[in-house]
Amino acid sequence: MASTAENNEPGTAEVQPSKRRRKKSIVWEHFTVEPVGAGCTRACCKRCKQTFAYSTGSKVAGTSHLKRHIALGTCPVIRRREEKNQLTPYFPNTKAVTPGSTTDPPKRRYRSSMYSSNISFDQDRCRQEIAEMIIMHEYPLNMVEHPAFVSFVQNLQPRFQMVNFNTVQGDCVAIYLREKQDLVKLLMGLPGRINLTLDLWISNQTLGYIFLTGHFIDNDWKLTKRLLNVVMVPSPHSGDALSHAVGVCIGDWGLETRLFTLTTDKEISNDSEIESLRGYLSIKNPLTISGQLLIGHCYARVLTSVAKDLLSSMSEVVCKVRESVKYVLTSQAHEEKFAELKHRLQVPSAKHLSLDDQSFWNTTYLMLVAATELKEVFSCFDTIDPDYKMAPSVDDWKQVETLCVFLKLLYDAANVLTGTTYPTANLYFQEVWKIQLELTLSAASEDPFISNLTMPLKEKFERYWKDCSLVLATAVVMDPRFKLKLVEFSFSKIYGEEAVNYVKIVDDGIHELFSEYLVLPLMLTAGYVEVSEGENKIDGAQTSPKGTPLLTSGDRLLDFDVFISEMSTSQNSKSELDQYLDESLLPRTQEFDILGWWKLNSMKYPTLSRMARDILAITVSTVGPESVFNTSPRNLDPYRSSLRPETVEALICAKDWLHYASKEQQQQQQQQQPSNAIVKVEF
Repeated sequence: MASTAENNEPGTAEVQPSKRRRKKSIVWEHFTVEPVGAGCTRACCKRCKQTFAYSTGSKVAGTSHLKRHIALGTCPVIRRREEKNQLTPYFPNTKAVTPGSTTDPPKRRYRSSMYSSNISFDQDRCRQEIAEMIIMHEYPLNMVEHPAFVSFVQNLQPRFQMVNFNTVQGDCVAIYLREKQDLVKLLMGLPGRINLTLDLWISNQTLGYIFLTGHFIDNDWKLTKRLLNVVMVPSPHSGDALSHAVGVCIGDWGLETRLFTLTTDKEISNDSEIESLRGYLSIKNPLTISGQLLIGHCYARVLTSVAKDLLSSMSEVVCKVRESVKYVLTSQAHEEKFAELKHRLQVPSAKHLSLDDQSFWNTTYLMLVAATELKEVFSCFDTIDPDYKMAPSVDDWKQVETLCVFLKLLYDAANVLTGTTYPTANLYFQEVWKIQLELTLSAASEDPFISNLTMPLKEKFERYWKDCSLVLATAVVMDPRFKLKLVEFSFSKIYGEEAVNYVKIVDDGIHELFSEYLVLPLMLTAGYVEVSEGENKIDGAQTSPKGTPLLTSGDRLLDFDVFISEMSTSQNSKSELDQYLDESLLPRTQEFDILGWWKLNSMKYPTLSRMARDILAITVSTVGPESVFNTSPRNLDPYRSSLRPETVEALICAKDWLHYASKEQQQQQQQQQPSNAIVKVEF
């Protein structure tokens, strides 16, 4: 008996743990434990019959390697069945269920479970997320009917009831209307006026879409913009297309008396239409100096047009450089030879060759700059590569260098528009007058090549300068670092002895505009505190619920700011504008925050600060930063242009509004960092 007990003891010792472990792990649904010797057992796969180490004496190997055999598909039988889609994949935290089995999965929760019963399903929320996804990423509306997308969603959440084209179109329009209500409240609460820019997109259906964007400075003195309308016009270049779009925008947002300036483009308007708009502005909006603040040229488009003319006039030389760069970059062997020759010649340039995208003129400029610095390598490249026969001549390189000088002037001016945020209007004047001056001097050059190259450019840019110089000069006067002094200096360089006459035009225009602002009621400042609804008032004085005047209330100073302003006006014969112009200039610093300066000095210049708020929000470009250097027309894709005009407007505008709301939310979540901008309060 003793010997029998001794013989059975090892088996008992091993079998018991197996039974215990079988209760804990479902891996034993796929394995059996087989003894292979005294005190040693192995786990055998029920399908492929492979065996794996399980226990040796008192040591137990565990089940991780057994799970990998099943879950990772190393079992050949399971792998073949999975390929035929005849077997449900095995997951370690889920009880295996074979095809046709009615066994319920275990109710026990595991930490690695990929689903949670606590997550509630919301059909309406899912529909809204799909609509916002389509809006933000410009997906086609009918993607919700694509079989692959339907299958994906059904496998992801079988409880979701798929929507069709009409339903998701309605959801997108609903989001547009919801966001529009919020924007209406924002615009109605603005302390200043709104500046409009108009941009034209075309389509393959010969339809036109005019994009109208509002630019303004909000209550916190932050420059911002919102896309307001996308108006479809059947005949984009007809005489009334622009007027129709402006009328729709003004009526839609109630801008009859709140519109300050319009910035359009000669590509979508003619002189008669601009004059018509100028008359409309002067009647409906008195604060436009008889419509003189209407801008008929897009700054970015003017720079692009001048750059294209420059490149076109020297297209043969530019083509030689482009082909040379292409020859080097399209072969690894050529690149290695070029790099070797550059090292041998000890050319110090750190520039790397790049082939241009001819639809963006800045890439052509950067290609020419890099090639010019490596001209010595190109000139000698045929000595180590006899197949290279397209090297530009010495005269060609001189012409390219001259071309790059003028392209750099335009490139630097255009870069002002490529920042993450649009610049305030005071920054444009500095760049524009430099271009006007350089082209004027170059057109009068004694070098026939330079004069012939720049004369047509000067004539084209001069039309823009005459149209916009008053607006740009008015904006730079609002910069306390420059005021009227920069205008006087710049005009003296351009006009010489006649500069005083042009300066007087700007000075008179600013004073006329300021006089128009003076007749308007003074806006409430931040120091004015509104009385809450639960408080009583007797003859304008705040009282307690019993009717006793609260003599110690802070509202006794409600009109103090107005009193000080009136007293200052009576004591000083000079207006706010004259005081501002006579005071010394602030030091010129790149980090200067002009909006912050006007915000802090709005108590000293209550009327002038309102005028500055509207002027600094003027933008002279109708295109976004991504299109500043683009030479090709802007096209609406065929799918969008096939939709109803109302749907196109809803999709495009809603994307702009949702993007800004998301950006604003991110900024609010980020910790406020102290600003290094220099702001000075004047007393």
